Amino acid sequence: MLNLNIFKERLKEFLNDSKPKIIEDRRGAYTHSSVLLPLFIKNDQYWILLIRRADTLKYHRGEVSFPGGVVDEVDENLESTAKREAFEEVGILGDDIEILGPLDDVSTVTSNFIIHPFIGIFPFPYSFKINRQEVNHLIEIPLQFFLKSSRPKPILIEHKGSAFETPAFEYDGAIIWGATERILENLVALINSVDQFSH
Repeated sequence: MLNLNIFKERLKEFLNDSKPKIIEDRRGAYTHSSVLLPLFIKNDQYWILLIRRADTLKYHRGEVSFPGGVVDEVDENLESTAKREAFEEVGILGDDIEILGPLDDVSTVTSNFIIHPFIGIFPFPYSFKINRQEVNHLIEIPLQFFLKSSRPKPILIEHKGSAFETPAFEYDGAIIWGATERILENLVALINSVDQFSH
């Protein structure tokens, strides 16, 4: 990977020059939500912050995901939704987040959401304030983990009484699958483009 600052600027440039794929919702059949892919620097490399959702939530309970939630009328735009939810769930102030840009929209299969992801960088270490009603705990994973060609791997998931095989990332007991896994695959593809462009 490139020098940390150069990588950030290249990634931001790519995101600004490219148009993310938008999922059309002409019939209003979906609930729209935004998530933040929070990047931070620790031990001279980039890490990603994820959360394990609380077991009491209505949707996707207990799953590993990014901070995020449903678009609210008070939000100026989709980016502000991602920032607001990051603050409400883990306590990251909006002013502390540098948004690099959006990734492709992703839809959920079981809950009819369209997710609008935004990549952002925040300073670390940080005084997180975890909302225990929504978040069980935080998960920190090195970005480099997701860039290895051996990942993701197929894994058997048990969900709502049925079992099926799906691609997943597994890190230190955390299993990342579904929409979050697909968002991460989109991020990996983008980073590979940035790296190829730099050579």
